[in-house]
Amino acid sequence: MKPLVESVPNFSAGRQREVVEAIVAAMRAVPEVHILDVHTDVDHNRTVVTLVGPPPAVLEADFRAIAQAAALINLDEHQGAHPRLGATDVVPFVPLSGVTLAECVALAQELGRRVGAELGIPVYLYEAAASRPDRVALEDVRRGQYEALKTEILTNPDRAPDFGPARVGPAGATIIGARPFLIAFNVYLNTDRVELAEQIAKAIRGSNGGWRYAKALGLLVAGQAQVSLNLTDFTQTPPHRVLEAIRREAAHYGLTVTHTELVGLIPEQALVEAACWYLQLERLEAEQIVERRLAALDETAPWGFVEAVAAGTPAPGGGAVAALAGALAGALAAMVARLTAGKRSYAAVAAEMGALTGQAEVLRAALLARVDEDAAAYTAVLAARRLPQSTPEERSHRDVALQAALTQATEIPLATARDALAVLELLKAVAQTGLRSAVGDAATGAWLAHAAVQSAALTARLNFPAVADPARCERWAAEAARLVAQAEALLAQIQAVVAERTGMVPAAGSPLPTA
Repeated sequence: MKPLVESVPNFSAGRQREVVEAIVAAMRAVPEVHILDVHTDVDHNRTVVTLVGPPPAVLEADFRAIAQAAALINLDEHQGAHPRLGATDVVPFVPLSGVTLAECVALAQELGRRVGAELGIPVYLYEAAASRPDRVALEDVRRGQYEALKTEILTNPDRAPDFGPARVGPAGATIIGARPFLIAFNVYLNTDRVELAEQIAKAIRGSNGGWRYAKALGLLVAGQAQVSLNLTDFTQTPPHRVLEAIRREAAHYGLTVTHTELVGLIPEQALVEAACWYLQLERLEAEQIVERRLAALDETAPWGFVEAVAAGTPAPGGGAVAALAGALAGALAAMVARLTAGKRSYAAVAAEMGALTGQAEVLRAALLARVDEDAAAYTAVLAARRLPQSTPEERSHRDVALQAALTQATEIPLATARDALAVLELLKAVAQTGLRSAVGDAATGAWLAHAAVQSAALTARLNFPAVADPARCERWAAEAARLVAQAEALLAQIQAVVAERTGMVPAAGSPLPTA
């Protein structure tokens, strides 16, 4: 199972679009990181980002975002309804697949060390990563907020950070930890009396004898009282039951719930359980949900991606399509290798085919992941180009962000070209010794991989004029030329192999033979 971790960093910015875009662009620029959601609240003056990816990539994305937030957010000028301790207020790691909570604790500790040492920001560890019992709960670490911490960190030993200096600058401090999946859920009341929302929150939260896995605050948002909830274990404290408890508490004050709001993402299981509870469905089976049945019919159909390419938006575009072509070529290489290994008459090459299958699967997965990475990289370039340029400082910041985004948007397709070339090498091997009746599949894969190399190299070259580093562009250009030349040579070799094994002559410009 591929290791996959989620992170949900919270930033103290919700009223300056360009600041939020710059922070998100810093995360998008990290290969293999996928931004699932960006939730910005003007009243809270806060943005919550949900990202997933392999642990090292997610850690790097969080570090870059914390650095960007520290450069752009001044807490001495910050006001908002939500409590906060820093420009990057809290960064939790959540295990998704192939990762344990203990490994997420190690990630939190590593990120904390880097932030403290390299950025000079005090770091406090919380939840499963907490170094002390009184720092497990987020609200305990954040008590008094930034304003209190500025003086307390200088004199109170209990406020000494886990990492970084015992002083705060305008970026404040950052709280980093590890926890299970959390549902952030807000409930709005038909009143502006925030003190009533505070009373209801007090009755609901576990620390006051309410629901064990519920944390709650009473806030005033857009002139309306809100009960802001964090449900730290939705399997034990489900949102629908908490909502009904809030309705009962509100009725005590003559109030009603007007609407609710989800911050970030929610597991499908929580929604299904809520529907079953309200509809009194006692024996619902997963197969009765039509979308699950449809997904099971054909998980390999690429219709959604094809529609996204055709939609008339800048991304996904040519680079993403090149990555998909390379992934399909890798899939064909794996298919031919597996078919060969399963035949008795090819027992002599079974071990070789097994090794080729493993290599093809690694390349296929990398290329498939790069479909999203390429689209995200180009989106980051667009976001950087939209940053303001009214002052010299803004122009300087925009230039730095744009060059970083362009670098990623160039290096990602070059990586696609490298992997597609490696797929071509595998296709040559399966074409030479693999199942003879599948040689046409190997040839088709070769044509796709060749196209992927050519297209990805072109995508990279198109960025060169905008990159302000001639030496780097020279290196990129030399590598792109080398990759294309090697792809041409491999394609010609595969053509010759196909002709030899089928007894047919290759058509001009095609790896597929004709009679």
